Amino acid sequence: MTTTLRPAAPEDSGPGGTRSRRYTVCVNSRPVGELRLATDVRFGAAVGRITDLRIAGPDRGRGRATVAALAAEEVLRGWDCRRVEVTVPETAPAALRLAAALGYTERNRAMRKELPPTPPDLPPGSRPRPMDEDDFVAWHAWEREHYVASWTRHGVPPEQARAKAEADHRVLLPDGPRTAHTVLRVLVHDGADVGHLWLRLPATPDTDAWVFFVDVPEDHRGHGHGRTLMHLAERECLTAGVRSLALNVFTGNTPAERLYESLGYRTTQRTLTKPLL
Repeated sequence: MTTTLRPAAPEDSGPGGTRSRRYTVCVNSRPVGELRLATDVRFGAAVGRITDLRIAGPDRGRGRATVAALAAEEVLRGWDCRRVEVTVPETAPAALRLAAALGYTERNRAMRKELPPTPPDLPPGSRPRPMDEDDFVAWHAWEREHYVASWTRHGVPPEQARAKAEADHRVLLPDGPRTAHTVLRVLVHDGADVGHLWLRLPATPDTDAWVFFVDVPEDHRGHGHGRTLMHLAERECLTAGVRSLALNVFTGNTPAERLYESLGYRTTQRTLTKPLL
């Protein structure tokens, strides 16, 4: 039996050369599933994504998804993509096993926590203050370089990482420290600045807030300030009526992963990548 991809719709084109298309997964011309491919709007046309892959129940467990995924990679190579990414929900262990078997490696994961009704206390001597203009200028320059370096360490070419950083900051911080739904705080402990928090509150309180950035300078690490900053994020959310908090963590950042797990965060989805040689 032969598993193939058959175009199910015309190709869609987007800004910056991005493209996407839906396919039907067929076995000897018999439809058994569906698949969607797209280039990544964040990293440009050189990065492809398998955004959806579904095989009908009676045809699962027969290798159809494996062949369809490999065929999808060939399509992306024809689009001149040099890397492919997939995002897999934690509730789909079979898809995670398939991705691992095909040579995908985890780059980052999303984690989420339902917040308790009572805000956590901050430790004695610790207090937050709003980030002012001078704080923001210094922090923003450092944070952007840190952001670029983080993506570069995880296989993203420097020019793509820098373009992503510039685009993300234009969208997420258009008005600097006065950006709507944005909480920027400096953590002060015993009179010294020991960390920063960047929190994005949702427009409506029934959706997740996001911790975009938590940072403790190296000379202040090892004193629990990272945990204090995360507790501060919870306090800000509860004050705004938000009951859930999410974040992204790069794979291999063991101290951060352990901190978030100890605070009750649970993985919701994982992003995996593979070079297209």
